Amino acid sequence: MTTATTGLADPRVGAVLDEIARTAERNDPDVMKRAYATAADWPQPPTAQEAAELCAQAALPVHPQVGTFLYQLVRSLRPALVVEFGTSFGASTIYAAAALRDNGSGRIIGSELHPGKADRARSHLERAGLADFAEIRTGDAREQLGTLPGPVDLLLLDGWKELYLPVLKLLEPQLRAGGLVVSDNLPMLPPEFTDHVRTAGNGYLSQQLPLGDGIEFSVRLLQEAA
Repeated sequence: MTTATTGLADPRVGAVLDEIARTAERNDPDVMKRAYATAADWPQPPTAQEAAELCAQAALPVHPQVGTFLYQLVRSLRPALVVEFGTSFGASTIYAAAALRDNGSGRIIGSELHPGKADRARSHLERAGLADFAEIRTGDAREQLGTLPGPVDLLLLDGWKELYLPVLKLLEPQLRAGGLVVSDNLPMLPPEFTDHVRTAGNGYLSQQLPLGDGIEFSVRLLQEAA
């Protein structure tokens, strides 16, 4: 009998994911506490760029339940193109890229606003043996994801929450019918975003899933007119 294995069992993948998780456990609470305390005295909420600087040392990895779900989706969907908004240290990118490698084809294009985080994500992908299946674009996702090599099969939203809807609308013309959208950190999602994907007539079938601290899982029903 043949024993089934997955790319998540690759020791290189496991070692990098464990390292990111340990970094998050060690650093993230203090980094986020300082970030909230600093921004509390500002007259306006921080911009995405300011937030990226405040949280530059926070790994903010995807919850393992959500990461495993991403791996399962990619193995099942067999996408040619996965797009990610909010790469951070690259944990979610690794889950998706491991599935793409197991599929034997496909690519994930991630976007990360902070250059230091983008560099760390690239290093983590290289060490996990997955660099050939991933590309990390540095800068504002609304600019970096404006040009893509083909239709989007799967979109992961896991960055600055106020940009979920602008990024989704940017990519809607390339999000194919039947394409999937995974939106992480459900309790933090702006109502205008959840209203958009849950409102009949906007072209989605969407529901909440209790993975991690909650995700919004949406299927694109409509193809954008050419």
